Amino acid sequence: MLDMNLVIANNILMRLKEQNKKQVDLADGIGISKQIVSKMLNGSRSINAIELRKIAAYLGVTMDALARLPEIPQDNNIVHAFMGRVTSEGGKNALAIADKLSDMILFHAKVRANGTQMMQPWEG
Repeated sequence: MLDMNLVIANNILMRLKEQNKKQVDLADGIGISKQIVSKMLNGSRSINAIELRKIAAYLGVTMDALARLPEIPQDNNIVHAFMGRVTSEGGKNALAIADKLSDMILFHAKVRANGTQMMQPWEG
């Protein structure tokens, strides 16, 4: 599933890089703390419409440009995102195990939900 907040955050980061600006510059430019900007751009805090408008104005682009979907869909799986940043082989192996475990947990949760639903009396 595509997370629009991450799409917007990635577009903002791309524009900052193109303009040779940093997150702290953005924070100063729109009048919020660098901690809030960091949270918005790492996906742990949503970006509201007012903030998006201010960011677009600061970067000299439209809000639509910041909300534009990528040509190639992004993988928003958090474990996969960390895999690209981890350099040690042990860390990569641990993340691969975590990815498999999360898939198993989600699968078993769905099986359980389906089983519970199937056990309900059928009304026909």
